[in-house]
Amino acid sequence: MSTAVIACGALSGHILDIVERNDLEVTIESIEPLFHNQPTEIAPAVEDAIKRLQPTHSKIAIAYADCGTYGELDSVCEYYGIPRLEGETCYDVFATAERIREEFEAIPGTYVLTDYLVKSFRRSVIQELGLDRYPHLRDDYFHSYERLLWLTQRQTPELLRAAQEASELISLPLEIVHVGDQHLEKQLLALIEESA
Repeated sequence: MSTAVIACGALSGHILDIVERNDLEVTIESIEPLFHNQPTEIAPAVEDAIKRLQPTHSKIAIAYADCGTYGELDSVCEYYGIPRLEGETCYDVFATAERIREEFEAIPGTYVLTDYLVKSFRRSVIQELGLDRYPHLRDDYFHSYERLLWLTQRQTPELLRAAQEASELISLPLEIVHVGDQHLEKQLLALIEESA
């Protein structure tokens, strides 16, 4: 019997890095990250994963914030007695809820990206919003935003180019704040311990 982490696909790469850094034996079960665009799919997908993993794993942790489920994910976690990451969004998971609150108080019109969202911007934002087909909708979607804030975990030249391209695609000035993945790591290790 071993430990399983049911993770949002947007966090899976970071979870794998943390698992390897800490020499942990953990099975990572990734959930489709595009479910963030249909958050009613998240809790049922997590519950299905729990049911699949329970027979073969003695410990399970949920690497998700609430992510727009409005408590549905918490209900699943409570029912199965399995803990999840703190926070409302993955931005809280990386930067802390307090830091995100400060950023939104400073500039309420802030559109936030993580490394995953920078990498997948064309697919997860442009295509999902239909801006590849209807670019004139850009102003409908983004007229209230004043900046694009990239909370970078590990900035690379490739990601920087992708972030700059995202900034150009939605016509918002880019700001970069390095947050790393230490807050995620601390929470994940605590979850694995708690689920024992």
